[in-house]
Amino acid sequence: MNSRDLILSSIRKNQPNSEVKLPEITIFNNNSEPLISEFQTQLARMGGQAFEVENIEDIKAKITELYPDAKMICSTLPEITGNKPIKPDTNPHELADVDLAIIRGQFGVAENGAIWLTHEDLVVNALGFLSQHLIILLDSKQLVRDMHQAYQRIELTQTSYGVFMAGPSATGDVEAVIIRGAQGVRSLTVFLLSN
Repeated sequence: MNSRDLILSSIRKNQPNSEVKLPEITIFNNNSEPLISEFQTQLARMGGQAFEVENIEDIKAKITELYPDAKMICSTLPEITGNKPIKPDTNPHELADVDLAIIRGQFGVAENGAIWLTHEDLVVNALGFLSQHLIILLDSKQLVRDMHQAYQRIELTQTSYGVFMAGPSATGDVEAVIIRGAQGVRSLTVFLLSN
């Protein structure tokens, strides 16, 4: 046994046996105001935009209107096809030329306009960061009020990767000027599906 294994073995043997109970988290804001307008406002503050839509056909029409010059489109959704296929074994480097990525989000957070995305939604984690523009479909009934409610919904043992995304990439370190699309997506559009 080498010294590393000896040290780790000693640490494992001397772990305390007591179980520490996690603290109770109070729900701070339990009102029932509509969340869609708050979500849209907060997402706009982060540089994104959200549209309420009725169906997939409305989304397709809006995509054509917003991104007429998109050449490489990568979609993880069966309802909306792209021209660049993606599979779990796709090399992330192959996504560098994606103009528009279309994915589905798990749920949104009204207080900050964030959307919870998992590895299963992105298929390849880099898709949410390498594409020029990102579109997220979200069920409008899947909005929670705040991060306290959001953390009650996520189950980290169910996915290998998860991220809250709020707005496009931005930086403000150069002369305190906000630059969008500095290290990631240049725009983020959320379609809130009512059906």
